[in-house]
Amino acid sequence: MISIRLFTIILLVLFNSAYGQDYLHESKAEYNARMQWWQDARFGLFIHWGLYAIPAGEWKGKTGHGEWIRHSAQIPVEEYEKFLKQFNPVKFNADTWVRTAKEAGMKYIVITSKHHDGFCLFDSKYTDFDVMSTPFQRDILKDLAEACRKEGIKLCFYHSIMDWHHPDYLPRRNWETTRTKEGADFERFVHYVKNELKELLTNYGDVGVIWFDGNWESTWSNARGKDLYNYVRSLSPKVIINNRVGQPPPSESGIGFRDIGIVGDFGTPEQEIPAQGLPGKYWETCMTMNDHWGYNSHDDDWKPAEDLIRKLADIASKSGNFLLNVGPTSEGLFPQASIDRLHAIGQWMKVNNEAIYGTSASPFATLDWGRCTQKNIDGETRLYLHVFNWPNDGKLVLPGMFNSPKQAYLLSDPHKNALTVSRVEDALVVNLPTAMPDTMNTVVVLDIIGKPDVSEPPRISSDDDIFIDTVDVSVTSDREDVELRYTLDGNIPSSKSELVHGLIRLSGTTTLSARCFRNGKPVSGTATETLTKVSPWRSMREENTIPGVLYKYYEGDWDSLPDFNKLKPVKEGSLPNFNFSPRNQEDHFGFAYTGVIRLQEDDVYDFFTNSDDGSRLYIDDSLVVDNDGLHGMLEKRGAVALSAGLHALRVTFFEKTGDDDLKVSYRSRKMPKRELPSELLFHSARK
Repeated sequence: MISIRLFTIILLVLFNSAYGQDYLHESKAEYNARMQWWQDARFGLFIHWGLYAIPAGEWKGKTGHGEWIRHSAQIPVEEYEKFLKQFNPVKFNADTWVRTAKEAGMKYIVITSKHHDGFCLFDSKYTDFDVMSTPFQRDILKDLAEACRKEGIKLCFYHSIMDWHHPDYLPRRNWETTRTKEGADFERFVHYVKNELKELLTNYGDVGVIWFDGNWESTWSNARGKDLYNYVRSLSPKVIINNRVGQPPPSESGIGFRDIGIVGDFGTPEQEIPAQGLPGKYWETCMTMNDHWGYNSHDDDWKPAEDLIRKLADIASKSGNFLLNVGPTSEGLFPQASIDRLHAIGQWMKVNNEAIYGTSASPFATLDWGRCTQKNIDGETRLYLHVFNWPNDGKLVLPGMFNSPKQAYLLSDPHKNALTVSRVEDALVVNLPTAMPDTMNTVVVLDIIGKPDVSEPPRISSDDDIFIDTVDVSVTSDREDVELRYTLDGNIPSSKSELVHGLIRLSGTTTLSARCFRNGKPVSGTATETLTKVSPWRSMREENTIPGVLYKYYEGDWDSLPDFNKLKPVKEGSLPNFNFSPRNQEDHFGFAYTGVIRLQEDDVYDFFTNSDDGSRLYIDDSLVVDNDGLHGMLEKRGAVALSAGLHALRVTFFEKTGDDDLKVSYRSRKMPKRELPSELLFHSARK
C-alpha cells in the first residue's frame, strides 16, 4: 500500500510538471529577461486578415463593417461559410509582407491565426474551417514563419478565445435564433482551443507572443485564463502572453496587470496612448491606420504618416510598444495607403531608429516642443530629443535639467556637427539650426554626464479649477531640499516671492504660479494654474416628478454619437436608471436618456461617464462630459457648479461592436465619487 508521504511526493511532482507549474509566479528577474527582446523592439506590425476581407466591409448596402462583419451584419453561419470557396489570395507573398514590415523598422509581426469568426489562417487538423478548405489550400502561417526566419523578424500570433463558428462555443449571438446551443459543450471547446494553440506553438518554430482577445463573455473567467496562460507557457516557456487571456481589465481596454489579479505579461491599450504611459509596466498600444482593423474598401480616413511617426515617438517616450495594424485585401495585398505610410515611417526609422529601439522613458514629465527617449551608455546618458515644434528663436529648452552636457548634434547629421549647449538658470538650452531638417520629427542627440537629474515644476492641486466661495490649493514637489515660492498675479515667481506654507486659500479668480528654489536660485520650471470663482447654475422650478429617467432606444451603425433628435427611435419609455434592458441587439444601438437630478446643496459637482463606446452627459442642456468616439471602457470627467434642487440631465450613448457598458457617476467637495443613485433620478409626470 502506497504511503501518504510517497503519495504527497507524487502529487507534488505532477503539480510541478510542465503544465502543472504556475508560470505567473516566476521571479522578477526571469520575467524581465523574458520580456527584454520585446521591450527593446518597441515597434511591431499587427495584421488582421481572414474571410472578412472578401466582403471588404460591405453587406446589403451598408459599408461600415470590418472584421466583425459576421456579427455586425448578422450573417448566418451557413451564409458566412460560403466565403471559404471565395478565399483565394493568389497575390499573397509572405516575403513581400515581411520585408515591408522590416523596411518600416518593425521588429515583430502579430497576425490573426484565428479571429472571432473562427476561421483559421493555418492548417489545423482540428477543424475544416481553415485555409486548407479554401481554393488557396496553402498554410499562410507556414509561409510567414519561413519569411520571418529569413529576415530576423519575430513571428507572433493573435488567437481569439471567442469563436462564432465552433459548435461548442457559448454563448450564441442573441440574433442567432435558429442556431441553438443544444448539444454544445464549452469544456470541449476549451480543449479545442488548447489543441490549436499546441499546433501554433509546435509547428511554426519560435513564436514570440500569443496575443489573446475575445475574453469578455460570461463563459470565460480569470481561472480559465490562468489555466490557459500556464498551458501556453508549458508548451513554450519563453513565450510572451498579453493580458486578454483572463477576465477583462477593469478600466480602458487592456490597462490591467497581474499585480491586481489580471492574467498576462503586458497591457494592451487599444486605439489610445495613455497620457502618462503605464509607469513600471510593460504595455503596447495597438492602433489602426484608418478606422478598421480588417480590410474595408470604403474606409479612406487614413492617419497621416507624420501623425504615426509622432505616435511612435510618444509611445517610446513612455516606455511602451507600438503595434500598428494593416488589413490586407482578399487578394493578399496590403492596401496602397498602408504601404505608403509604412514606407514613410521606414524612411524616418532608417535615420532615427536608435532613438526608438532599446530606449527607456523620458525623464521629463512634459515637454512643450515634443518628446524624449533615453539610453544608458557606459554610466552616462544619451537623450534623444524628438522635436515636433521647432522653436522660432532656435533655442530648445530642457527645463529643470541639472546634468552637465557633454555634446549635442542632430541624429540625421552624418558628421555629428556640434550644437552649442548653454545653461540658463535651471535649464539646459540647445542652440538649433534655423531650419527644421525633418518637419515630422527631428531628433536631437544630447549626451549628459551621469543619470538624468531633472527637477519638475511643482504640482498645483485642487479639487477643480472652478469654485463657488473659497478653494484650498496645495503646491508640492518631490524634489528634496527646495523651497516653494508662488505668485497670485500670473508672474513667474522669484526668490522674493511668497513661500508656500501649507494650503493656499483663494477667495477670488486667481492665476497661481509656483516654482522650486534652492539657495535663492530657481531649480525648476514654473507651474501655472488659473482657478475661477463662479456662481452656481440655478435649479429648476419644482414640478410634479416621478422616479426614473425617460429613454429612447435607437439602432444604427455609427462611429460617433449621432444627432438622435434627427433619428426615429425604435423604442421609448422609462427606466429606473441608465441601463440597456430595452435593447434588441448586442451591437449597433444607441440610447438617449433624459430626466432631472435632485441635488441637496450648492456645490461644485464632478460628473463622470465610463463607457464602451461613446457617451456624453449634459446638465441643463450644457455639455459637461464629452466621452464620444470608438473606444473600450474609458472614463471622462467634467465639473460644474450647481445650486441645490432639480437640474435637467441628459445622457447619450452608442455602441458599435465589442463589449458594451455605461456607468454614470458623480461627486462633490463633501461627497466621494459614486454611481448616480436611482433615488436621485426623476422625470416629469406631465405627458
